[in-house]
Amino acid sequence: MNGNVEVVVIGGGYGGVTAANSLARRDGVSVTVVNPRAHFVERIRLHQRVTGSDDATEGFEKVMGGKVRLVVDTATRIDAAARQVSLAGGGTVSYDYLVYAVGSGAAEPGVPGAAEFAYWVSDLEGAERLRSALDAAPAMAPVTVIGAGATGLETAAELAEAGRKVTLVCGGALGPALHARVRRPVARRLAKLGVSVLEGPRARVTEVTQDAVQLDDGRELPSAVTIWTAGFRVPDLAARSGLRTDAEGRLVTDTTLTSVDDERIVAAGDAGVMPDHPFRMSCQAAVQLGPGAADTILRRIAGKTPSPVRMFFAGQCLSLGRKEGVTQFSYPNDKVNALRISGRTGAGVKEIACRFTLNKLVSGARKASSRGSHGDADRLETPQPQDPTTPSHTRGAA
Repeated sequence: MNGNVEVVVIGGGYGGVTAANSLARRDGVSVTVVNPRAHFVERIRLHQRVTGSDDATEGFEKVMGGKVRLVVDTATRIDAAARQVSLAGGGTVSYDYLVYAVGSGAAEPGVPGAAEFAYWVSDLEGAERLRSALDAAPAMAPVTVIGAGATGLETAAELAEAGRKVTLVCGGALGPALHARVRRPVARRLAKLGVSVLEGPRARVTEVTQDAVQLDDGRELPSAVTIWTAGFRVPDLAARSGLRTDAEGRLVTDTTLTSVDDERIVAAGDAGVMPDHPFRMSCQAAVQLGPGAADTILRRIAGKTPSPVRMFFAGQCLSLGRKEGVTQFSYPNDKVNALRISGRTGAGVKEIACRFTLNKLVSGARKASSRGSHGDADRLETPQPQDPTTPSHTRGAA
């Protein structure tokens, strides 16, 4: 392709930012990021936003190269034929290639009253609403966290350490993605913090009211603030734009992250899916998929065949309050094993992993801002696996 190439990245999360920085390093490539917020959100710290131990945001000027153009708006439709993105503000952005990195958010609960009375911690706005609700509730008012995945565990522990009276409703097993041996230190930590854990198939929520939670076994739990953390979904932008998606609404791609409908649309992060090579929605995946998406586009620009993206996982880091945590190790294929680091050391590993991830974005921004030394398309390289300490967040990071 001759002349300047315009690439639009929809979404400024982990996948979108890493893709934008990788693309912006190349001469002859102009990058525009469309994002609904004017700042980057550290989703792996949103549970800290709720208690005030971290604001979970950074300026885009810190994590994104200075040559990347930021458009603060929401994409409403992709016109693949015209290569244009329509914006909620009324304008359009044209592209030669598009990176689809819209991320994920809280799933529809499908439980009566949950949408009306429950709070979420899956995005910045949800975390802020939850914090306001907690500030308005008495210090000893009962709080119920629904869902025992990473988000539920971290949120329950964070609130309990802050002095809240917390009940965690698992709807099944505690930490279902964890190895059985790794669940033990998690359970001990929650018990130490005073969290009441309700497990088993009968501990499923059937209704949420303004001041209570109804369970399948007939129990009613008083709840001044109810927090829903069970499940994630992706925006329906791809489906509304006539692009092929799976049952969960994720853009269907091949192993190079390219849409099966259009080779000029490439996915990065939670909102894409390779049906034959599924991966867990996580920050750890997103920071690999972003550079992978960029590599696919850059190879096409250079007239080369894109390489399949290879994913490597190291485990999951969970904070259980500010003082303790658990690191669950896994094999490269993301299958968990019994190895773990827990206690204060586990908390330290999680904090190091969070800082490492942010520092990788900052480093990528610096490289993108000093573009010029990587203009030779023949030097395109497949992104290397991320450092094993890169955390897997509470799903939905792209």
